[in-house]
Amino acid sequence: MKWDLEIDAIGLLCPLPVLKARKVLNSMEAGQVLALLATDPAAIVDVPHFCTEAGHIFVEQFPEGDATRYLIRKA
Repeated sequence: MKWDLEIDAIGLLCPLPVLKARKVLNSMEAGQVLALLATDPAAIVDVPHFCTEAGHIFVEQFPEGDATRYLIRKA
């Protein structure tokens, strides 16, 4: 899957990866996809929860090296 923007939150701990994602998503258009790279172990729970609460679509997650890539579609 392709994405429109990517942010690097590697090394940041909760809640910073989600806060960075929220800030970027606010500037994106509906339907665009954000790729978030994070190493925070809490992100596996935090990112899907944030998407549910904010109304965005959590597309998928997959490992990428030492990080995990989370794909979020803006609602």
